[in-house]
Parts: sequence; structure tokens; C-alpha cells
Amino acid sequence: MKKFIFPFALATLVVSCSGTTEKTEETENTIELGESYGPVEVDVTNALSIEEFFNDFEQQDSTATYTIEGKIIEICAKAGCWVGVDKGNGDYFMVRFTDHFTIPIDTELGTEAYIHGVARWDSTTVEQLRFDAYAAGKSKAEAEAITQPEYSFDFLADGIVLKK
Repeated sequence: MKKFIFPFALATLVVSCSGTTEKTEETENTIELGESYGPVEVDVTNALSIEEFFNDFEQQDSTATYTIEGKIIEICAKAGCWVGVDKGNGDYFMVRFTDHFTIPIDTELGTEAYIHGVARWDSTTVEQLRFDAYAAGKSKAEAEAITQPEYSFDFLADGIVLKK
């Protein structure tokens, strides 16, 4: 009888240890997703970090489609129609939503999210910059000193998934 107990106990120990390893790996690779908003279902499997996104986007000449993973640090307080995503340097960039979809305005700041959409370079003409300067009360000399357009990027999202 003792001859059977030791091999049985050893087999049980091996099986239980191997099962724990698989379960731990599954748990570490599982992403708990919350609510999804927008007309596009977000595929989170190839999401880029904010740093990876900016590194890639800076190489683009025009528009490009991305899925990014970032932290929401601002939300449109009136309708939830845009979010501010942390750049990781104390600043944020605005993500606007297509098709007038919104997220709940009581979404907790600091919530991580996956966001799918189009990033594009946008420019503001010298004429528009001068007009804005006049409208802001700048002098004619200050407005006339503007000689170069400004370039910035715009992110228009068509889907967002909040993490739990």
C-alpha cells in the first residue's frame, strides 16, 4: 500500500503545480475591459503605448489610424464628447469623438482606456493666427510678427474601451 501512496502523492503534486503556473500566466495576460463606446469595436491586441504612438506618428506625413492605450486625465464636463489623454510628461492631448458619441461624464479621472481613431497633422495658417492674435487683444505689431503657420496634431476617435 505504501508503494502506491508515494507515486500518487508525487503525481498529484506535479499536476497541481503545473495547473497553477498556467492559471497564473492566464491571469497575467488577461485584460479586464469595461464599457465600450463609439461606432467602432476597438481591438486592443495591438494597442500602442502613448510613447510608441508619438514615436510612430512623428514619422507620418499625413493621417494614420491607431489604437492607443492611455490614461484619461480630462473629460468634457458637459457631455463627455472628448477626453484628455496623458502624454506622460505632465501634459495631455485632446481626443475628440466622431459621430457624436460620448462617454459618461462621471468616468473617473485616471481611468486607463484603449482608443481607436485617426491621427492627423493639422496646420493653422498665418492669416488665421494673425486674426486670432487680434481677437485676443494683441497689438498690430504682435500680430504682424506672426510669419509661420503652426502645426499640430489632431486625434479623432471612433471607438473607446475603458479598462475596469
